Amino acid sequence: MNNELIDERALSKLKWRCRRGLLENDIFIERFFNRFSDSLTQGQAHALGALMDLSDNDLLDVHLARKSLAQVDTELDREDVQEVLNMLRAPL
Repeated sequence: MNNELIDERALSKLKWRCRRGLLENDIFIERFFNRFSDSLTQGQAHALGALMDLSDNDLLDVHLARKSLAQVDTELDREDVQEVLNMLRAPL
């Protein structure tokens, strides 16, 4: 995993890509960026991008632990994606 911090341009593109159709997902993602924007690595950004390939409903189900990563997409059942999912789930 690449531990270099992402630059401002890459962060801006990632935020744009993370816009979702479900308000619940947008709230979780906005909270994530509020907490981790300044320390987000390229590897974490890549893993977050992989999560954004999920449908809105699958993303919400995974976030709320109604489904596992393996249940929605076996290719996402990786350590880097799990790390970012845990960051998304982290309480305030």
